[in-house]
Amino acid sequence: MILVTGQLLLLAATVVAGPMGRTRFAPIPGRLLAALCFFYAAWAGLAGVRRLGRQLTPMPIPKAEGELITTGIYARLRHPLYASTMALGLGWALAWSSPTALGLAAMLAGWLHFKAQFEEVFLQARFRGYADYARRVPRYFPRPFHRPSSHRS
Repeated sequence: MILVTGQLLLLAATVVAGPMGRTRFAPIPGRLLAALCFFYAAWAGLAGVRRLGRQLTPMPIPKAEGELITTGIYARLRHPLYASTMALGLGWALAWSSPTALGLAAMLAGWLHFKAQFEEVFLQARFRGYADYARRVPRYFPRPFHRPSSHRS
């Protein structure tokens, strides 16, 4: 529960720090990079939620009745929901040109990385094919020009 609470607190702090910590309006390159982050967050997050369906949980421990999903977005990324949240935090900080929000977004990314590593311990113990899947599929960002092999384990 502490991992979820910490995630929510860091995300909320990043959101609040955006407008409060801005130095000036974001320059055009910062806005473009923020838009790219928001696009990536929407792509990864919506696809991840859709593919997980009823298996979706904020907790890092998989549901007892769950199965290992390795198709769709999960053929490209192991943790699209964490990637989405990281990209949202970065995009928000860039959109506001806020060093404070950028620092908090970096802390959020570190927290989510720790949570993903913690979750992977449970996934590997629960699903026989997880170690092979983890070797083939990157955690947060897809490999460019790589065609994933989609299959269920």
